[in-house]
Amino acid sequence: MPQKVAFITGGNRGLGFQTALDLKSPETKVIIGSRDLKQGEDALAKLRTAGVDADVIKFDMTNLSDHKAAYDYFNSKYDRLDILINNAGIAGGKFPGNGPEHSASDVPLDLLHKVFETNFFSQVALTKSLLPLIKKSPAGRIVNLSSILGSLTLNADPNSFIYNYKTFAYSASKAALNDFTVHLAYELRDTNIKVNSAHPGWVKTDMGGDQAPMEIGEGGKTSAELATLPVDGPTGGFFHLGQPLPW
Repeated sequence: MPQKVAFITGGNRGLGFQTALDLKSPETKVIIGSRDLKQGEDALAKLRTAGVDADVIKFDMTNLSDHKAAYDYFNSKYDRLDILINNAGIAGGKFPGNGPEHSASDVPLDLLHKVFETNFFSQVALTKSLLPLIKKSPAGRIVNLSSILGSLTLNADPNSFIYNYKTFAYSASKAALNDFTVHLAYELRDTNIKVNSAHPGWVKTDMGGDQAPMEIGEGGKTSAELATLPVDGPTGGFFHLGQPLPW
């Protein structure tokens, strides 16, 4: 039985896959969730070749039956979950592009619903489903993959470097996810569970694009650090590579 069991949603590619690589440890079993099981199995083969003790389950963040299946998997196989990394997410359009993805006044409501369903509502639902198993862990860790674009403080500051990168649906969904982090961390403040939001950086992924300044090898570090925080580590915070970010 591994000392730590980790679940990474959207772990078959991009930041999720890199985070799985960064969690490589003789003590940690990494389970990646993949909407396409074939793609997940291909990613699993690469992880195992790299020396990661890993498995894959078919998992669609927006499918509530998959949430139940994930609970049943971890409950029957490990009777607990030590690390949950809510990594899966969508941009909803250009990201971040050279200007607005769309203005706040003309955002298509169906797009707003779609982005929030993946980036917020489904994240909350999955965390609620798996929380009973995380409470069984001696050191539970929940990492919500956010973005600096979800910072209300920086979005409102004309001197901020993100001021002109307005992607309303995406940014609003990440701001909501950050608020979930704050509230859940408060609820669990007297437990051994730590809940934090991670900004991975602007990384060269399918979402980030080739113009991003950070390589994929750097992109998983923040999530992996927050997933393996020591007992005296922070909770209820928003971080990038160990540095706190403004909400």
